[in-house]
Amino acid sequence: MKVLAFGASSSTHSINKALATYAAGMIEGATVTVLDLNDFAMPVFSEDREKEFGVPNEAQAFLDEIADADLLVVSFAEHNGCYTAAYKNTFDWASRLVNKVYQNKPVIALSTSPGPGGAKSVLALALNNLPFFQAKVLGSLSVPSFYDVMKEGEIVDAGVKQSLAELMAKAQA
Repeated sequence: MKVLAFGASSSTHSINKALATYAAGMIEGATVTVLDLNDFAMPVFSEDREKEFGVPNEAQAFLDEIADADLLVVSFAEHNGCYTAAYKNTFDWASRLVNKVYQNKPVIALSTSPGPGGAKSVLALALNNLPFFQAKVLGSLSVPSFYDVMKEGEIVDAGVKQSLAELMAKAQA
């Protein structure tokens, strides 16, 4: 199984990328590719820019990564209750080429934050929107207080570890 994992953030030390990578690694025998949204940096989307310059090649490259995967594990970072600008911009450009960005792929949707909210607002937004863009959402999990839950690359909270294991088992079924 080819698994594509990414944190919907441009932070070089993204806790959401760390969570998505950890979760994808729980799938036995999977080949995991971890994306960095910084590899898909594009000008801020606008219809005027698209009309003048066309769609950047990075948008197609992002879609190609999705097309090549059997499963996506996406952990959504929250900025002011919404998607990060980096994710939204990548998504907006990609959707100009293929409106159904997630291409009927199964998706595990995650979120985390340093605080007790666990980025629940953006996860709720994603869960509402993902199906419209042809994502088959298998399940979701919000992980609050990331730095208390994950230490040195390992989930140390037994409850979170169990919930994540149960969620990832759905991907293997």
